[in-house]
Amino acid sequence: MLDTKIKKHKVSKKTKRSWRKYIDTNDVDTFLDNNRLEERLGIRFSERTDTQLFTVDKTAHVTENVISKRATRLALKNKEPRCFASLKSHTCVPDPISKRNRVRTKEERMNSILRQREVERKLKGVLKLKEKEALKNRILAKVASANRPKRGDRVKEDIWNSTNVLLSETDTEWLSSNSIRHTLKHLGMKKRKLPLLCKKPSVLPAVEIPHPGTSYNPSYDDHQELLHNIVQKELELIKQDEHLNRVTTQMFKKVSLQKKEENMMKEMLEGLPNNQTASNFESIEDDNEENLSIIIANNKSRNNVKKTRVQKRKQREQKQAIKERALIKLEKRKVADIYKLRNLQKQLEAKEKKQEFLRQKRMKKRERESLMPKTLSKIKFEPIDPDFQLAEELTGNLRNCKPSNSLLKDRYKSLQQRNIIPPAIIKL
Repeated sequence: MLDTKIKKHKVSKKTKRSWRKYIDTNDVDTFLDNNRLEERLGIRFSERTDTQLFTVDKTAHVTENVISKRATRLALKNKEPRCFASLKSHTCVPDPISKRNRVRTKEERMNSILRQREVERKLKGVLKLKEKEALKNRILAKVASANRPKRGDRVKEDIWNSTNVLLSETDTEWLSSNSIRHTLKHLGMKKRKLPLLCKKPSVLPAVEIPHPGTSYNPSYDDHQELLHNIVQKELELIKQDEHLNRVTTQMFKKVSLQKKEENMMKEMLEGLPNNQTASNFESIEDDNEENLSIIIANNKSRNNVKKTRVQKRKQREQKQAIKERALIKLEKRKVADIYKLRNLQKQLEAKEKKQEFLRQKRMKKRERESLMPKTLSKIKFEPIDPDFQLAEELTGNLRNCKPSNSLLKDRYKSLQQRNIIPPAIIKL
């Protein structure tokens, strides 16, 4: 198939824009790419001499391997790794700027006289604030690196329970944990704060030890103790149901519809007059009008009479006398309190005893609540029914033993009881 020549269209190349648009520069780009490749790789092979392309091997040809494996491995170990080849220059193009300007350091740019003064100042021990902080940080970093355990060393102490050497025991008794951490931070040491993730959501174990009576071959005493505990729990539930039934359902009696209407009419007629005529209502209205006229006559506005100077003076004297009597009474009470020190001591002891009793009560309540699940949702946690078997259901071997509870349900209830997931309704 003959190659067809593409017909060239005649276009105007008057302006630079049209010249760049319609000119073909592929040959120029190819020539420049070849030149750049030659600069990177060196002179082209067609222009090189034979001495540059070939070398004559003048070493004696030895068939036996004289070098041992150990020497070969040592030479291979001392050889430069291949990964360093990416860091080396892979081009033969010389640096276009042969002489480059080097940026001088701060000490080199400093004046010689000023440099001499700085040296004398440091020899005298006069340091700037920035230099003091740098020296302090350097010392702290050196101490920290010395105290840091080496790799491979076994950790023998708990970092969370480490004692503070800088603070005495008397200081740590009344200072809070935040105050201790703040003080140690400014003394150059940091107290590690225990992360919240290390705190367990509940003190209950992940897997509780079952009762010995739940075994497939339990002893007689353990089995009877388990049955006794289950009976006691059932009796408590029955007693609670009876109590709720007594205080709710049994408190209300059944009433017929006719009796209910009579009671409603009786309640509605409470407070109304039984035998009153119209004359009685009129006499009551007349009496009310007379009483109202008397009250209006007595409550006529009077002219304000100003107090005399004598009345004002007596009023001031009465107020002053009341204040003096109150102060005298207070002083007498203070004197009397001195003779009541024994009673006050007894009162303080009784108050402290009561506070100690309440504190112990709160601690017991807190311990009791720590074993109970918290309220994480609107659904109340209900423990799983205890696993038990009657005496006639015991088999004595694992082959004939029948499982009663689901292991998945037991683990799910355990997560709820340990406050890991909120209680929910199990839909099977």
